[in-house]
Amino acid sequence: MTTTYGPLAVWAVVLVVGALTFAIRYSFIYLLDRVSGVPPRLERALRYVPAAVLAALVAPSFVDPGPTVAATLLDGRLLAGVVAAGVAWITENMFATLVAGMLTLWTVGFVL
Repeated sequence: MTTTYGPLAVWAVVLVVGALTFAIRYSFIYLLDRVSGVPPRLERALRYVPAAVLAALVAPSFVDPGPTVAATLLDGRLLAGVVAAGVAWITENMFATLVAGMLTLWTVGFVL
């Protein structure tokens, strides 16, 4: 990939964006340190952030629209996700969830 911008301009953009990202993230740490503590309501809400981020990263791969609805429903990723969700719900064990989802994905990929 080529660009009309010089290397100095590209590095300047990378450094500025990196500094802004750092400043935004550090501002929350700094402000929460200045406050006497995290309010209990915010602490309860922050408990759900990892699950929400994981769902936002993983869910699009399950509902990737294929050429037809049948192709989407027969895709192994959707079935593996359903199996993994069921195992996670029942066992609450991350390793068992990972193993069940991957085995289902590999089995469906091998069979289909």
